[in-house]
Amino acid sequence: MLIIDVRESDSIEKALKKYKRKFLSTGTMRQLRKRKNFTKPSVTRRQEVLRAEYRETLRQQGKLDK
Repeated sequence: MLIIDVRESDSIEKALKKYKRKFLSTGTMRQLRKRKNFTKPSVTRRQEVLRAEYRETLRQQGKLDK
């Protein structure tokens, strides 16, 4: 549950902005989307390996600077 401290002088828009910022920073939607469908650990690991290989090829080509 998200708790937002709102002062008497704050407007509704300001309170909503605080709520949205806190909602995004906690990663609630990301977590909900992740839990929506179960992915096997082996599939998750394979995706990580493929991403790493792709990043490495970009680094070798000089397109990615990190």
